[in-house]
Amino acid sequence: MERKQYVLAVPNFSEGRDLDKVEKIVDEVRNVPGIKLVSVEPEADFNRTVVTMIGEPAPIKEALVKLGVEEIKAEGETFDPNLHNAVMHVEDDGLGEGQIVEVFQKGYHKGDKVIRHAVVKVAN
Repeated sequence: MERKQYVLAVPNFSEGRDLDKVEKIVDEVRNVPGIKLVSVEPEADFNRTVVTMIGEPAPIKEALVKLGVEEIKAEGETFDPNLHNAVMHVEDDGLGEGQIVEVFQKGYHKGDKVIRHAVVKVAN
């Protein structure tokens, strides 16, 4: 019997005062099949809302995209310390300077804000 894999995601966004806006944003997550919305915690003092959800990887990714979260491009790209965290290095004359050759952990951003850097191996 195949075991299902579940992911817990806890994104937050910059709106905690206008509850109508919060509800419109959270409704996007509620409408994704396979997502269990665990909690929604608006915080007016900090103008932030934290959303906790659980589901299989594909529905979680869909929900995060609806919240405006995007994956950081990495493999084959040129290393950018603002987006990537290099944890390994390889010398290879067949690869370009600073070329990312492997991704160990995907990174994510929302607009200009990096949520998590991509963890990568870089050449040369």
